[in-house]
Amino acid sequence: MCMPNTNPTADCPKVIEYILSKAKSTGINVYPAAAITKALKSEELNDFEALRSAGAAALSDDGRPVINSLLMAKAMQKANELNMPVLSHCEDLFLSEGGKMNEGKVSEKLNVKGVPAAAEDCGTAREIALSAAYDVPVHICHVSTKTSVALIRDAKRRGVKVTAETDPHYFSLTEDELLKRDADYRMSPPLRTEDDRIAVIKGIKDGTIDAIATDHAPHTPKEKSDFLSSPNGSVGMETSLAAGITYLVNENYITLNRLIELMSCTPARLLNINAGTISEGAPADLVLFSTDEKWIVDINKLHGKSKNALFKGKELSGKVKLTICGGKIVFTNM
Repeated sequence: MCMPNTNPTADCPKVIEYILSKAKSTGINVYPAAAITKALKSEELNDFEALRSAGAAALSDDGRPVINSLLMAKAMQKANELNMPVLSHCEDLFLSEGGKMNEGKVSEKLNVKGVPAAAEDCGTAREIALSAAYDVPVHICHVSTKTSVALIRDAKRRGVKVTAETDPHYFSLTEDELLKRDADYRMSPPLRTEDDRIAVIKGIKDGTIDAIATDHAPHTPKEKSDFLSSPNGSVGMETSLAAGITYLVNENYITLNRLIELMSCTPARLLNINAGTISEGAPADLVLFSTDEKWIVDINKLHGKSKNALFKGKELSGKVKLTICGGKIVFTNM
């Protein structure tokens, strides 16, 4: 699922239709998320019905969360009427303004302004409160803090219609990676503490976190060349399955079947997509992979144009050997 923070912003049917037309030649399924507000400015809601008719599969303002709570409440209610998922990047932009990494021991050591965990926690709390107040669903993206995990766990126990996802880097890496002063390890939300990492794993284990995504964010080497001025984000699609096997399955936190559920079946269900299962009549979207094969992540052997991979140089277990989409082989590494 591609996010709407493009140029131009995916906030009108014309852009959604363009994305889908370009996707036809890729051999894979691309599901566009359309912007909640015009130009991601948190000022005016887009025409959700028109966006859905054009092919938008979900709604999100991605890394620029909707600041206006009343506007977000209206968006969640309207999206619910249309059965469109709302995907929320939870962040209080006032708390996080100017921050480059997690606020803590590493930011202090490097003398760099940090992003407090409270920025994410306040955003998570607001979305949960809106979901509970208006009895409408909301999906929380890339959970990275122990408090956000606790807030979501409590909300689910109370019957709030909240679901959540995390990304491989939040259950495998910590803020210590930033000591390298390498911008490839800067993303939003930032890598957090070891306590946060363990809390995310516990959230995966007990079902608080429903899915594992990637927050795949490609940038050019030039864009990522300066540690402080570089844009946030890293690439993670090619390493996501292996990271899950390496840091979750091999560490006996979850089973392989549970990992597949987190990365395939549940995301498809949450997004109302006809995919994620092997059954008669279902799309033949299949992946053949080895669980035991070990490999070193070499940025020069990745298939995307961008090389800002945060697992670079690390040994991972699990290798994709064959990908089939719609019954056609689209990738092979046999």
